[in-house]
Amino acid sequence: MDKKNYSKPINIKDIKVTDGFWHTAQETVRQEMIPYQWEALNDRIPGAAPSYCMHNFRAAAKLMAEKKASPNFQEPAYTFRGFETLPEDPAHPEPDKFYGLVFQDTDFSKWIEAVGYSLTQHPDPELEKTADEAIDIVCAAQHDSGYLDTYYILNGMDRSFTNLKDHHEFYCLGHLVEGAVAYYEATGKDKLLRAACRFADYVDSRFGPEQEKSKGYPGHEIAEMALVRLYEATGEEKYLKLSKFFVDQRGTSPSYFLQEDTARAAHEGKPAPDSDLSKYAYYQAHKPVREQDEAVGHAVRAGYLYSGMADVARLTEDEELFSACKKLWNSIVKEKLYITGGVGGTVHGEAFSYPFDLPNDSAYSETCAAIALAFFARRMLEIEAKSEYADVMERAMYNTVLSGMALDGKSFYYVNPLEVNPAACKTDNRLFHVKTVRQKWFGCACCPANVARMVSSAAAYAFTENEDALFTHLYMGSELTTGKGLHLTLESGLPWAGTAKMTVHTDKPVECTLAFRKPGWCKASVFAGPQGMGSIEKDGYIYFTGEWKDGDSVTIDLPMEVRLNAANPKVREDMGKVAVTRGPLCYCLEQADNGENLHMLRVDATKIGESKLEKITIGGQEMTAIALPGYRQELPEDAPLYADYAPAKESEVTLKFIPYYVWANRGEGEMSVWVRH
Repeated sequence: MDKKNYSKPINIKDIKVTDGFWHTAQETVRQEMIPYQWEALNDRIPGAAPSYCMHNFRAAAKLMAEKKASPNFQEPAYTFRGFETLPEDPAHPEPDKFYGLVFQDTDFSKWIEAVGYSLTQHPDPELEKTADEAIDIVCAAQHDSGYLDTYYILNGMDRSFTNLKDHHEFYCLGHLVEGAVAYYEATGKDKLLRAACRFADYVDSRFGPEQEKSKGYPGHEIAEMALVRLYEATGEEKYLKLSKFFVDQRGTSPSYFLQEDTARAAHEGKPAPDSDLSKYAYYQAHKPVREQDEAVGHAVRAGYLYSGMADVARLTEDEELFSACKKLWNSIVKEKLYITGGVGGTVHGEAFSYPFDLPNDSAYSETCAAIALAFFARRMLEIEAKSEYADVMERAMYNTVLSGMALDGKSFYYVNPLEVNPAACKTDNRLFHVKTVRQKWFGCACCPANVARMVSSAAAYAFTENEDALFTHLYMGSELTTGKGLHLTLESGLPWAGTAKMTVHTDKPVECTLAFRKPGWCKASVFAGPQGMGSIEKDGYIYFTGEWKDGDSVTIDLPMEVRLNAANPKVREDMGKVAVTRGPLCYCLEQADNGENLHMLRVDATKIGESKLEKITIGGQEMTAIALPGYRQELPEDAPLYADYAPAKESEVTLKFIPYYVWANRGEGEMSVWVRH
């Protein structure tokens, strides 16, 4: 680790996204998703699963008001109501009761985070007014201790922090912090930030390395990375120290989760749990984090933990911790990463499977897991500018993250498979988790709000800077201002055309470095800087260093060939198949263009040079499709279940591939990323 090479994202208030692709996505979030999700949080979407999020905050606010008004008020004693206990009439829940999952509060936190990012790109007084009113409700629900988790405020504070493994209190803290910081940085309003600090302060008073404090840590990680962000926003070192404690303590002996499970079993009169710590791999708590070298367990939790580990490693210059981050990174990208940028191969535990187990039709590939992977990738980039991190970040963002929302922003995927047969999904219990059309909402609605905050903050992943250099990681059309006082304009044709141009605007010459990523998907890129200014290549970045004058530019040519990709032979599901990519996008076959029985199709790999690009409009958006020569195997009407082998009879066809992220925007049908060749 070399501290002088660290970089930080440019504040998105200093970036205006002009990119035709990402600006369109951000406008969809602003105009459709944020208002839609506010309605969902208030249970006003007909036919959608109720959220009960704002109901819970209002109920907790009412309880706290009653407590303040009465000196003899007694808080409720803990009553377990079940995580998804629903009222008999969902439209009229009991006003004083908690409903939904234990982490339901985070639906608001992610929504307010997306609002904050959106306001940096498009000021909206009405949206800000709605957000301020929502913040008033949330802050009114805060316990006088600083604690802010409506599940325990409403069900009884006497059992708070007794089930860190499963009850998500630190997860609620983490998302509250992320949302509060984003809204504060966007608007300058600190009411929610102060509430988040009070909650963090209360946690800090209860947990830490000091002898008198508890040695617990999050069951569902995110507090680690959020506390680092709170430290960077406030300068309060105690938040960094608390984050470091959670990272350092995780998985150490004696196992806190085992102690917690044992105590709870005794309380409930049940047998003590066995001492096998491997069961805590789901939580990445089976061993200390510095000893972990394989990505295991719940994929979202893992990505959030690894992001927090990278943050702590950077700020404390912890070489051993960074080494663990690199081992875990390699475990993901070399053995457990889908070509779409998705992670998490199995529905069981929403988890990483064993190395090279990447099923297509039963893939889990949760939208949130791809977002967590992008978080991890950017934090690795902040430590060392290597294109391998940005390549994966780009793949996740352009494919699985965007697949998580419909083009109209009003329906969502939790699971992002690479192959779909609707008939199988409806009749095979092994595929119960795979939805063939996007859903209006979810009882566990982490993914929709996560997509909104990710897309709204996409610019934070495109550029980072340090004292000497500005790094362009993603070619996202933007106008930006750097710490050196340079005003820059990046024009980009991606993802449809491989052209980009960075132009400098400055009142006086500025000495600095502009560094540009050389994408792994591009075999013959060309970077042309100002006349007389040399360049060097290092770790997949082209560095131009010199005195920049007004009007200087770097032109970038990134030829975007149609590529046929083969998986490692150890990936059994993809043997004899190829996946089509072009630039940062992965493509797929869809029934709407290619008819039924996609498994009967194969591409002619010898004719890749005959591929043709076609314009296609889906969901009102024009995009590039790919036509490739191929074959359809004939399907005899009366074929027996088994017969003597004979070469298949085939007819020539043209296969049409569309970008993976837009699949299922034209109705239900078959889909496949991998195709025979």
